[in-house]
Amino acid sequence: MEQGVFIAVAIGLILLLLIAGVPRNPLKQTGKLIAKLVIGAVALFLINAVGGSYGIHIPINIPTTLISGILGIPGVAALVVVQKWIIG
Repeated sequence: MEQGVFIAVAIGLILLLLIAGVPRNPLKQTGKLIAKLVIGAVALFLINAVGGSYGIHIPINIPTTLISGILGIPGVAALVVVQKWIIG
């Protein structure tokens, strides 16, 4: 990696830490994120199981699981709307 790129990335990370703050317990935050991902995957599975008779199928992959896990019920609703009316 070139020196200029390395310095720019380092400065960017330092600015990000100054703005956002240092995570106090990254292991705890990682555990919460993993729990949310599992809950999101289960929610998508339930939507696919129940919504199959209504023509609703949302693939269970990393982006959809992240959306449903982090945003919760509004995220699942948004995925259903996108799948039903935008994608068709």
